[in-house]
Amino acid sequence: MPKKGFLPLTNYREYPVDEMKQRASEFYAEMKRRQTVRQFSDRPVPRDIIEDCLCTASTAPSGANMQPWSFVIVSDDIVKRQIREAAEKVEHEFYESDSTQTWVKALDHLGTDQNKPFLKTAPYLIVIFSQIYSFLSDGRKKKHYYVTESVGIATGMLIAAVHHAGLASLTYTPSKMRFLNKILSRPSNEKPFMILVVGYPAEDTVVPAIRKKALEDSAIFI
Repeated sequence: MPKKGFLPLTNYREYPVDEMKQRASEFYAEMKRRQTVRQFSDRPVPRDIIEDCLCTASTAPSGANMQPWSFVIVSDDIVKRQIREAAEKVEHEFYESDSTQTWVKALDHLGTDQNKPFLKTAPYLIVIFSQIYSFLSDGRKKKHYYVTESVGIATGMLIAAVHHAGLASLTYTPSKMRFLNKILSRPSNEKPFMILVVGYPAEDTVVPAIRKKALEDSAIFI
């Protein structure tokens, strides 16, 4: 009999080793096809697809099960335009500042610049906020734990879900992001984490010729 507050584990499914190997290999092959894109089509995407992807993200583990994330899904053209205008303003400052030129140079091979048309073109902007803390019923602050790690895991699962559904995405983090709180009317206890741009890639999409690290360059078995 499980102790109070716990339930028996009933949904775990074990596979034969050969099937495990096949599933791991097939999932790697699937995720290896995923590529970040910066050119999006304005083709509409059914909302229920996005909802299911967000439900997947919400299954992520989190510190003390606080689930310290908020997803704001933007499809309204007026709001998308506001986000683009504000983002390009801070990006202009970033790309023109003497203090950030080393960073700007590091981005050269990715072909990025201060112009962000995808913020207006893509059908969805999923703006992800970290909840630094929440509030108890009496108004006192409730501390959240491992917020960055938790939101990062949820975001990774969201990216995988979007790809698995057959859509493309772009992880976009403006150099300054607090304008998102104002445009989207988010409270001060929420900090912008990322804009995930989601939709179909444009027909003329190109991607940079880059490679990922080999396993031996990033994993150490002891």
